[in-house]
Amino acid sequence: MPVTLTEEQQDLATAIGEFARREVPDKARRDELTVEGPHSMEIYRKMADQGWLGIALPEAYGGSGGSMTDLLVFLEETSYHQIPIGGFGTTIITAAALERSGSEEQKQQLLSDVINGELLAISMSEPGAGSDVGGLVCKAEKSEDGWVVNGQKTWCSNAHISKHILLVARTSTEGGKHEGLTMFMVPTDADGLEMHGIETMGGKEVNDLYFTDCHLPADAVVGTEGQGWRQLMAGLNLERMILAGLMLGLARRAFDDTLAYVKERKQFGRPVGSFQAMRHRIADNATELAATKLLVHDTARTIDANPGALFPREASMAKLKATEIAKHLSLEGMQMLGGYGYATEYGMERLLRQSVVSTVYGGTSEIQRDIIGKTLGL
Repeated sequence: MPVTLTEEQQDLATAIGEFARREVPDKARRDELTVEGPHSMEIYRKMADQGWLGIALPEAYGGSGGSMTDLLVFLEETSYHQIPIGGFGTTIITAAALERSGSEEQKQQLLSDVINGELLAISMSEPGAGSDVGGLVCKAEKSEDGWVVNGQKTWCSNAHISKHILLVARTSTEGGKHEGLTMFMVPTDADGLEMHGIETMGGKEVNDLYFTDCHLPADAVVGTEGQGWRQLMAGLNLERMILAGLMLGLARRAFDDTLAYVKERKQFGRPVGSFQAMRHRIADNATELAATKLLVHDTARTIDANPGALFPREASMAKLKATEIAKHLSLEGMQMLGGYGYATEYGMERLLRQSVVSTVYGGTSEIQRDIIGKTLGL
């Protein structure tokens, strides 16, 4: 099935490309915008002015009520054009959780903030609980007027540039390990919350969070007490498709930059892309990229046709394939560009740094394969 977009979706893709050429025309400008990390608030606010940040949010809260495919187009094109809005993915995952489970007051306030250019973060991982979310021990206990949180969280993306964090904490030890988890909305300036950045290959992205007698009001609970796991599981389609869309765009960028280089770079009197070994390598990569695009877009259409259903196999396949191909094509690009692939001047090393972690966060490739296997009865 070919990838077909509506006229409106094509117009959106075109508009994002024009925005990128105007606002981030070259590497020098991108470097200037990302001195403090992969997210530029200046560019993000300009995208808010375009009305794009509410693309996946309901019209009732000021969003455009877009489909999964609409969101996929936005993610793919912003990633392809390397627009520095690294905080968007985490924000829309968190906003969607609020839209599904939050109170009307929470939705009215926070979803409006998102559409206007504010960021949100979500905090699940702990030093002893990564893939095993049921192993969370950060505790929230009831107090006279609300809740008191104690414990440590880690790998919290964008908390340092967000106003609120969606915290997943343990409120009960009764029942199975996935029981007794509750979601809370925590202001990043709350007393008792201490934040420390973690240095990574990608720059300033993630943080350790330390909660020490952090008091939260009773209405900080998002959804139903003790039902945090079920509420989170309802958003798996979205989380995996966001990562798939971002990495599909990055994979396209890596492939196109590599192809342009091997057409121009000459050795032994002719373009290096004309040698059979290189030509066949490019052909294989083009085929893998095309197959990935078909898979990711077909999954988005499947979700759009059944918006209330979960598609663990399809969404995991899309996330697995897109992240792995993005990493592969970035490594291929680095190899085919030779020394220039390693140099910061050409930007391939940036693509590699962005892609390599995508097979880890949002559920590792190993976890995705395990999910796919289970859906096949294994």
